[in-house]
Amino acid sequence: MSLQKLSHIFTKIVFIPLHTNLFHIVLSSILLTFSSSITYSQELGTKSSAISSEKQSDSLNLGFKNLVKANDTIKKDSIKKKQFIDAKIKYKSINYAKLNQKKKQIMLYDKAEVYYKDIELKAGVIVIDYEKDEVYAGRLKDSAGVYSQYPEFKQGKDVVEPDSIRFNFKTKKALIWNARTDQGEFKLKGEITKRENDSVYFVKNARFTTSKNIDDPEYYFLARKIKLVPGKKVVTGLTNMVIADVPTPIGLPFAFFPMTEESTSGIIVPSFGDTNAQGYFLQNGGYYFALSKRVDLALLGDYYTNGSYAFRAESNYAKRYKFRGNVNFRFENQITGERGLPGYAKTNLYNIQWSHSPDAKATPNSRFSASVNLGSQKYFRNSFNQLNTSASLNNTLSSSITYSKTFNVEPQVNMALSANHSQNTQSGAINMTLPTLTASVAQLYPFAGKSEVKKGFIKNINLQYSVRGENRINTVDSLFLKSEMFRDAKNGIEHSIPLATNFKVFKYFNVRASTNFTETWYFKTIQKKFNTETNVIDNIDNNGFDAFRTYNFSTNIGTTIYGTFNFGEDKKIQAIRHVMSPSVSYSYVPSFERYYENYISDASGTISNYTRFESGIFSVPGKNYSNVVSFSLSNNIEAKVRDRDSTKVEAKKIKLLNNLTFGTSYNLSAENDARKWAPVSISGGTSIFEEKLGINFGATLDPYAVSSTGQPVNIFNIDNGGSLFRLTGANINLNYSFDNKTKNKKQDSFNNQGLRNGGREDDLFGTATDFADRRKSEFDQDDGEENEFEGFFNAKLPWDLRLAYSMNYTNTNRQKEISNSSLMFSGNIDITPKWKVGLSSGYDFVRKGVTPTQFRFERDLLSWRLNFDWVPIGERKSWYFFIGISSSVLSDIKWDKRDLPDRRL
Repeated sequence: MSLQKLSHIFTKIVFIPLHTNLFHIVLSSILLTFSSSITYSQELGTKSSAISSEKQSDSLNLGFKNLVKANDTIKKDSIKKKQFIDAKIKYKSINYAKLNQKKKQIMLYDKAEVYYKDIELKAGVIVIDYEKDEVYAGRLKDSAGVYSQYPEFKQGKDVVEPDSIRFNFKTKKALIWNARTDQGEFKLKGEITKRENDSVYFVKNARFTTSKNIDDPEYYFLARKIKLVPGKKVVTGLTNMVIADVPTPIGLPFAFFPMTEESTSGIIVPSFGDTNAQGYFLQNGGYYFALSKRVDLALLGDYYTNGSYAFRAESNYAKRYKFRGNVNFRFENQITGERGLPGYAKTNLYNIQWSHSPDAKATPNSRFSASVNLGSQKYFRNSFNQLNTSASLNNTLSSSITYSKTFNVEPQVNMALSANHSQNTQSGAINMTLPTLTASVAQLYPFAGKSEVKKGFIKNINLQYSVRGENRINTVDSLFLKSEMFRDAKNGIEHSIPLATNFKVFKYFNVRASTNFTETWYFKTIQKKFNTETNVIDNIDNNGFDAFRTYNFSTNIGTTIYGTFNFGEDKKIQAIRHVMSPSVSYSYVPSFERYYENYISDASGTISNYTRFESGIFSVPGKNYSNVVSFSLSNNIEAKVRDRDSTKVEAKKIKLLNNLTFGTSYNLSAENDARKWAPVSISGGTSIFEEKLGINFGATLDPYAVSSTGQPVNIFNIDNGGSLFRLTGANINLNYSFDNKTKNKKQDSFNNQGLRNGGREDDLFGTATDFADRRKSEFDQDDGEENEFEGFFNAKLPWDLRLAYSMNYTNTNRQKEISNSSLMFSGNIDITPKWKVGLSSGYDFVRKGVTPTQFRFERDLLSWRLNFDWVPIGERKSWYFFIGISSSVLSDIKWDKRDLPDRRL
């Protein structure tokens, strides 16, 4: 290649400065060039390049000889250059590597690469000027004017991708044109970058954004001047926001951005808005504390111009391979109306949530877990900070904290200590067990050795021991955590020793016999006395230890019957298999009348009886003995069908009926004028259409009739002119879920705040909206997740649909009433790769009304997201609009507007 043509190539290269360590590369390149001919990469080299390399090697060797002669004239006492090379250097290029002795340059052309220590430099052209002590790297331009092979400089984790660079390894300064680099979630591009030293860069006309396309971003912040300390901070001068290449008045005279890979503490900017009831507000403002790598804390607050305010504390913690968890505390002081005027009200609401999950491998013999959700009964209905229809319809809040441990001794011992909470959000009733202690000893086989086969009646005899202690508290929402809450606490301890065995008779029948001894301890009993002054019965508490003991006996015999109907392997349905499991059981519970006492129950002297243990937390001793024989029949039916795929040899099994069960019982101890036969219960289920449609059903058949007034009588229904059985109740539930997506994601209840609040996973009542965190999509798609179907005119539009139908029939008193019949659905569709639409609704056929309805719209604006949720009807009628940047570092740049439900208190 001629020097004229080479010069023409250089005029099309824009140069930018490199790292100081490239000085080592320059010297090492010179030494390698002088010491031997240039070698090429075996992967990139070709036959033609090898020929050209021989010619170039000859010319380089000639230059080396001339340089050696020149070096011979240098006096021995001349000052020697300092040797910088302290590591192996590698370099290569596809086209050629050329030494120009006249210009004192080394050129690597076409996919040039240089490696030295942790430095990697790749570019279309790399030129080393060892006279000026400078290094140049640039891109290539083809005949069509298209640039390619942009420079890429990498040292450690830092990567810079400019158009060209120029670096002086004496002054250790550099100039970089159109440098591109990633700093955390930010992407930065500077028109001109000046490198002062290893840690300080000055950038002119820089744009930084969270968009994936730094050259054509949807938005960016334009800063006239920037001081960049890689991995630490960015300080900017006048900065304004540019959206779709249109400058906006949104800007700052100066700004500071931390650029660390770890979380940093900082201010959380509040959202501004207004509501009809509370006026203007600042919401979700506060401070984020990055306490450590394992623990963080966010303190947030709201203020409304009518005097309402709210406070929240949220913390996440985790220790890898050990545990993870989060704690949320929320408090709201809500004011409606004007002080001194009718309609003024002031209400305090709170909610406490705690989730803790251990790693199962960390401590295999012990486990501590927590799932807490408690607070004011109307919190999820009236909270200013969220819209969650499914949580507002949830009638129960529950919590559980459990520690369990296994002692690997002989026999094995299991122990668990737990605290449980259940709260009815309609009535405000709260039931707690604080705490519950359970312990059990593994089965013991006294008549069989440890490794001996347990066979027969004697060797299968086994016994266990278990104990359960509880302290139960029943209170209401208004007395929670007050002294009155603990005043009426009840407690007790229950010991149980079951003794059982099993064996076979007549080869095909399995027999199991068991007896159970139970001893119950109480520390408070009652005494009933008729008060002649007030004419009421007084319950007098007697503090002190007391106990009662009960026992029972039960046995069961059952077998399994298999039946197969073969239709031939050439048929579509090759066979149907029916599995029946009939069983008959008998249970006996004696009378424990000795624990009952007589007392006068009214002024006329009527004698009644009671047991002093009837206010206990466990079951009371039975006064009447019981002899009951129970019958059950379980059925499973499956078909063997030929697979549609002709390449598969084995047939496919399909379940037609899963566990269709019939059950009833006969009371041998019932009086002659009482009903002896219990109603027949029927239950079953199946999954069809490739297990997408789940069907569950149940029914109750009563063999006895009822009177004209609906009262039960001891007369068989068939003797009363009716059928053999009378249908007293039935229910059916259908669930159908289908889509055309190849990837199905299961929601993580640990990280999903809506589910932790009591929402539904199927979104039949709509999705939850948390105003404090709008970073996640409502359509179960992560911010960085690519759309499964690309292209606007794709024949397949991603969609999913969930249907649920529920029906209950009641006929206990001849009312023949359908008490519940409703159809609900929830679906989502991607009408374009960026537009998603969802709808949740249904219809109640009994009340003749629409179930809670929600419309959902979402637009993926690449680095932005737009949401609109709308509940058009019902007492939860509301809407919410949001547009903002998806990235967490700029999540405060957003705008939202809302209209909350009117009747909140």
